Amino acid sequence: MILIMISFMMISGGFVFSLKCKHLLLMLLSLEFMILALFLNLYVFLMMMSYEMFFMMIFLTMSVCEGALGLSVLVSMIRTYGNDYILNFSLLW
Repeated sequence: MILIMISFMMISGGFVFSLKCKHLLLMLLSLEFMILALFLNLYVFLMMMSYEMFFMMIFLTMSVCEGALGLSVLVSMIRTYGNDYILNFSLLW
């Protein structure tokens, strides 16, 4: 039952990521939702196999770094362009 819920979380996060690609903030939130689903999947796997939980701390550290990097890109984009629309973002400017 829990694996069905985790797979539904991953599918819904990917669905939102592919549909709401207009705003960067919504894309970052859907990526964090998928990372939360991966974290739950990792937790269930490690509990079933009775392994150590040290790798979960490394995974959380990397996901926090990814979130901070995404927010810094969001702040930089809002300061440069005034909004978070992906379609206004141009690398050639």
